[in-house]
Amino acid sequence: MPIEIERKFRVRDGRWRACVERSVPMRQGYLGGDACSIRVRREGGVARLNIKSRELGVQRLEFEYPLPVDEAQTLLASFCASTVSKTRHYVPHGGLTIEVDEFDGDNAGLVVAEIELSSVDQVIEPPPWLGAEVTDERRYFNLNLAAAPFLSWADREQLRYRD
Repeated sequence: MPIEIERKFRVRDGRWRACVERSVPMRQGYLGGDACSIRVRREGGVARLNIKSRELGVQRLEFEYPLPVDEAQTLLASFCASTVSKTRHYVPHGGLTIEVDEFDGDNAGLVVAEIELSSVDQVIEPPPWLGAEVTDERRYFNLNLAAAPFLSWADREQLRYRD
């Protein structure tokens, strides 16, 4: 059974930019579900349907399937009341790839990094530009950013990423 093991962090500054390997613009929306998030994502020239369990922590069930781009566009336009737009930057570090999500639109100013791990107890040496871990904070889930975007957070100025 496919399981995602991932830790999520705030990003404290822009030192990561010098190490970016590639970047991909993304737009994603969410379809209904109480026990899981069902995501439609347009990622550059490809699209995917993703189903992920909603529990907190570093480990969750995750299923992902290719989706024709035109069908993804229709799903996003027809069934997703709100969407999240971001650019994902891929940054190699210590044998892993850190995915730095730089949000725009109603989430502009928010920059979050995710590190996928091979086991729950895998030790990582975080680079100095990673800030506080937010793996267990629901408001940082993309699903929640679609419904309650960063620009609506009362404490956003204290959390805003600045170079």
